[in-house]
Amino acid sequence: MSYFLAIRADLADSAARFDIFTASAAAMAARLVASAASAEARPGWTWKTPYGVPAKDLEPAVQLNQKEAESICRYYGKRLPTNDEWISAAFLEQRNNPPAGYVKGQRYPYPGGSTSTSSHCLSGCGDYKGLAPAGALNRGTGHVITGTTKPGVNGLFDMGGNVWEWTATERNGGYITRGASWWYGPDRQQESDVESKPGDIAVVYIGFRCVADAVKQ
Repeated sequence: MSYFLAIRADLADSAARFDIFTASAAAMAARLVASAASAEARPGWTWKTPYGVPAKDLEPAVQLNQKEAESICRYYGKRLPTNDEWISAAFLEQRNNPPAGYVKGQRYPYPGGSTSTSSHCLSGCGDYKGLAPAGALNRGTGHVITGTTKPGVNGLFDMGGNVWEWTATERNGGYITRGASWWYGPDRQQESDVESKPGDIAVVYIGFRCVADAVKQ
């Protein structure tokens, strides 16, 4: 059982135990042991410089492999979510008194709710522009600052789009990632899209989010 760092206390079940935001570069700064662990997928691109230029504090922490992400969560007394925990938090509304547009107990097609318009993706989502410098990418505009988009199911930001998120669940020799990224359209954000990637890759379109185990009363 786990909990949010900063969200209203009217949540229930697993969704109340996730961090609201994808882990940020600022959070990474306190865990420098991970900075040299990953080989650079592209020269000059690291978690400190995801597009070859220094990351802003609230950019998603990317360019980290699954074990590094898990290590960072443990450093903060947390862990990566399982695939089941992730999809429950992303698609099943669990707040006791959700805002207009959300109904407790309803399962939604997107982490943003009934549509993908609250998210940042390649096309067919919200009107957001990523932070990648001009000419850095051959597709898309890169990720946006955490908290730029609108909150979705359970008040979570960026469970759909922006960057994929590592989970703790193994599949096909790798680990399941969820939520899709700025590289894809909204269809990849749906619950039926189960993607797994080798645990040792560290790329600019995969980040992570932590959950914290609650103290038993």
